[in-house]
Amino acid sequence: MKPFVYQRVTDLADAVQQASQDEAKLIAGGTNLLDLMKLEIEKPAKLVDINGLALDQIEATSDGGMRIGALVTNSDLANHPRIRQDYAVLSRAILAGASGQLRNKATTGGNLLQRTRCHYFYQPDSACNKRKPGSGCPAIGGENRGLAILGVSDHCIAQHPSDMAVAMRLLDARVETRLPDGGSRQIPLVDFYCLPGDTPHIETVLQPGELITHVVLPAPPTGRHDYVKVRDRASYAFALVSIASVIEVQNGQLAAIRMAFGGIGVQPWRNEAAEAILLGSTGDSATIDQAADLLLCAAQPQTQNLFKVSLTRRLIHQAVQQALTRAGVAA
Repeated sequence: MKPFVYQRVTDLADAVQQASQDEAKLIAGGTNLLDLMKLEIEKPAKLVDINGLALDQIEATSDGGMRIGALVTNSDLANHPRIRQDYAVLSRAILAGASGQLRNKATTGGNLLQRTRCHYFYQPDSACNKRKPGSGCPAIGGENRGLAILGVSDHCIAQHPSDMAVAMRLLDARVETRLPDGGSRQIPLVDFYCLPGDTPHIETVLQPGELITHVVLPAPPTGRHDYVKVRDRASYAFALVSIASVIEVQNGQLAAIRMAFGGIGVQPWRNEAAEAILLGSTGDSATIDQAADLLLCAAQPQTQNLFKVSLTRRLIHQAVQQALTRAGVAA
């Protein structure tokens, strides 16, 4: 690890100004950043510790939603009574990720910004367009079993690693930020992440020095909340494929349905057009297959991760069938 300057801040404006300096990085829990620094993938000249900022609260909003401070830990968010009751899909997604020790340190803002776990990204002696633009993507045709099949490009097929972000995408979360000029903005999570295209090193729309302050959730959607994560081992493993779902059944039909996916996309993946196919249906197999076809029509799997196509299909069937069964409808 290379030497760096460490500075604590207690003022939001000061934090943004410090973070705007060349080669400066913000640090809160550090559960991802410190690993990257040890491997010299990240080499900041300055670490700006923001744990002294007053961004660790969870508050109700006037429209029935929730406003979550960027420094709220994953453990505190998953176990918050209102989150567990009204946003159960988010609680379950968080508890499916990492270990208890990591969840106790990892923060809401940091979780959204964690970087891919692609094997080549973590190997400093290999090419990687995320680390060194223009050097190539050896995962294409190489070790790619866990990598993305949707949103990929000829320059990068790295998957997004977050479980929490999948649920946030499902819930139409918005990211609140503070800008270096003192202004602020709200970014819908659907617009927060960048597709790799030919610039896979640019992962979000955040400007240099821009700091996440809160994540805002709208009023909770009605229906049964669930999060299913398929992985190589039962705990402390990243998703091969995961599905976050909120499904409401009325009179034997799908009266409301939302689905978002992890493990298959370069970002948390959702296709509202596929949901629309299922909406109002009886959840029959033919309609589920039609929705899955639309979701996966643009998939570009590699040899080792081709199984993610059929696995995703099975998870969609499972999510719908379980919702019907729980509503007393024979699937």
